[in-house]
Amino acid sequence: MTNINFKKRVKRIRSKLKKVNKERFRLTVFRSSRNISAQIIDDKNSKTLVSASSVKEKNKKKADTSLLVAESLAKKAMEKKITKIYFDRGKYKYHGRIKIFAEALRKNGLIF
Repeated sequence: MTNINFKKRVKRIRSKLKKVNKERFRLTVFRSSRNISAQIIDDKNSKTLVSASSVKEKNKKKADTSLLVAESLAKKAMEKKITKIYFDRGKYKYHGRIKIFAEALRKNGLIF
């Protein structure tokens, strides 16, 4: 898949999410070949409220790092009293590490 198709997917997903969810914060996910990071953004003020990322750890599976990052992000969000968000997966399919990440967030109390 080319970079143009990724950009089209990102634009399509974000435009649909912004139409539907006006009063929630946006949770964006970035996934590289080794790490995963996420942040909760307030689009009205263009500020990052909470962020978490994986640090390259030895002998950890990629799925396990997704779980750890999701747990730390959910904990930080609960401290700031953020419970309702919408999940912006960007150019990534809802599959694999992204799916594991989203399910771990739901288990830890975030609603989306």
